[in-house]
Parts: sequence; structure tokens; C-alpha cells
Amino acid sequence: MSRNPKCIGLISDTHGLLRPQALRALEGSDLIIHAGDVGDPEILETLKTLAPVFAVRGNVDTAPWALALPETEIIEASPVTIYVLHNVQALDLDPVAAGFQIIVSGHSHKPSRTEHGGVLFLNPGSAGPRRFDLPVTVAHLQLDQAPWKIDFIDLLESLK
Repeated sequence: MSRNPKCIGLISDTHGLLRPQALRALEGSDLIIHAGDVGDPEILETLKTLAPVFAVRGNVDTAPWALALPETEIIEASPVTIYVLHNVQALDLDPVAAGFQIIVSGHSHKPSRTEHGGVLFLNPGSAGPRRFDLPVTVAHLQLDQAPWKIDFIDLLESLK
């Protein structure tokens, strides 16, 4: 799939809960990446009302509907190629050699942005049920500026 998105919405670990705050935060995305642990197929259908959606299967996605989700996804989003998987610890390739500029994952429920060997590793955190004291977040990846900009949106901040 080849497209030229400026803003990519990143979401993960919804675990069957799609908060209204997540929908509002992802409005205006040119495409949305769900990095697994969806929990309910209706979540993907609802996200598709906002933008095209690419989703991978997470470790809790074991129901029959989820078996149709790939374990990994490659997205051509000019000017970058993005590799998506649920658990970054399962990454079994060299992203530089494979030509990926960005790796998107979930699983840890911790929002993060790191760089290794010129490859940007992103985890939008968890948008589903709160776990421990971790934040409840989604993210925006802005590709229309250099360096690329990543914004993490705390979905519970607006409730305070």
C-alpha cells in the first residue's frame, strides 16, 4: 500500500475498549495504525470511520475474527516505510537492512519514542483499560516535517 499521509494516528492495546477520547484524538489522521491487542472487531470498524486502518494481531487477539489480522504489517507511507508488530521483542529482522525507517509496536502499555541505528521505534502506549499507574495514550506521528514529530496524547488528562 502506498500513500502520502501527513498525520498518522497510532493506537494500541485497546483490549476491547475504544474510549471516546481516543476517537476525538485520532480525528484528522490520514491513516491509523493499531499495534495489536484490539480485543473487539468493532473497534477497527469504528476507527475506519475516521481513516484507513492497518492493524496487527496482539497476544490477546485469539478469537476467530482476530485470526484474519496479520502478525506484522508493512506500510509504505512516503517518505517512509513502517513496520508494525505487537511486541517489539519479537522483531526478527534488521530494520535498517530491510529498509524500514519506523517500527511501531504496542504490548508494553508504555508510550515511548527511541531511536536505534537511525530507525525510529514508536509505541503509542495503551488506549484501553488503565493498567497499574501507566498513562492511557494514543499518538500522532507527523511526517510532514523534519525531523518527524511524535505527540503522545494522554486520554485521561481531559477528565481531570
